[in-house]
Amino acid sequence: MNQRLASLDAFRGFTIAAMLLVNNPGDWGHLYAPLAHAKWDGCTFTDWIFPFFVFISGISMTISLGRRAGLGDPRSSLLAQTVRRGAVIVAIGLLLNFIPAFDLAQIRIPGVLQRLGLCTMLVAPLVLYCHWRGQLAWLVGLLVVYALVQALVPVPDAQGIWHTGSLRPGEDVGAWLDRTLMDGHLWRSSKTWDPEGLLSTLPAVASQLAGVLVGHWLAYARDPIEKTVWLLVAGLVLLWAGQVLGAWSMPINKSLWSPAYVLFTAGWACLLFGVCYWLLDAQPDGGWRALATRYATPLVIFGMNALFLFALSGLIAKMLGYIQLAPNLTLKGWLYAPLQTSGLAPVNASLAFALLFVSGMYCVAWALWRKGYFLKV
Repeated sequence: MNQRLASLDAFRGFTIAAMLLVNNPGDWGHLYAPLAHAKWDGCTFTDWIFPFFVFISGISMTISLGRRAGLGDPRSSLLAQTVRRGAVIVAIGLLLNFIPAFDLAQIRIPGVLQRLGLCTMLVAPLVLYCHWRGQLAWLVGLLVVYALVQALVPVPDAQGIWHTGSLRPGEDVGAWLDRTLMDGHLWRSSKTWDPEGLLSTLPAVASQLAGVLVGHWLAYARDPIEKTVWLLVAGLVLLWAGQVLGAWSMPINKSLWSPAYVLFTAGWACLLFGVCYWLLDAQPDGGWRALATRYATPLVIFGMNALFLFALSGLIAKMLGYIQLAPNLTLKGWLYAPLQTSGLAPVNASLAFALLFVSGMYCVAWALWRKGYFLKV
């Protein structure tokens, strides 16, 4: 498959726009429930977003590496370039965590970009050297191994009490591993565990492999409508499997990136991407496809520079909260104050600030798209 998929750009754009929205409320104390993570078990709209990014990365890797391998690029060279790209993504994530304090003693080591980079590095050899059946075996194997480790390996919790199989916050094997290797460098809101910790990167790799397998399906010489149908069927099956697995073993849980969460979010990703694919790539030229393409253009614009926009938005959000205009008044507080006094309910004022932030980032995305600048690592 050599042509660029408008559906993939639109789905990526939807995901980055959603991430900008949920990451930048005016007030973290006033949120609509779908725009906040589940407190522990469960899954909200916000909990879709990160695995969607990982899933999209898997589709993109299959398409881009497959195309370049088909052109004769050596697999060893492709592997080195992809691993280097993953390392750069990790480095960008660490750099953002340094801002604004540049404090080595307290820097958070894990993070969203760090996990994306690690998944890229770990999945690259599987894409380049394994058949799709081998990739499927790795996906299942990673979920099984992760579940067994969580269920059977005895570890102490943050208070030093030994146990086996506890999945409460800070008590699972992954939390113990993170405290052992990165104590003092974990998520500031918890300090004893991290939602992007090391062990839960393994099932995140499985989420990326789900995208890799979808990439293979898209590359087959099949009718686009048939591809759409099976994407939707796969999505429904994965949703059902995630619900069943969550009731039977580890619940659906974003912070643990549980196997049920992998299947459940991969199911939603297949359904939403399947709809995008049907509207933007499977339809004949003209008609519905032309109309869908017109209305999806803002999402495509967001999707063309998604990684850059995510990093830039993180930097801007940090600086808004860091720059002091007066005692107890940050730049963000000054910008948010008119919305707080506008008569809107606090939750709507908070949402309005997030929407304005997304709109500002869209202006950046539109300017880059207009100039033909597509910034990639």
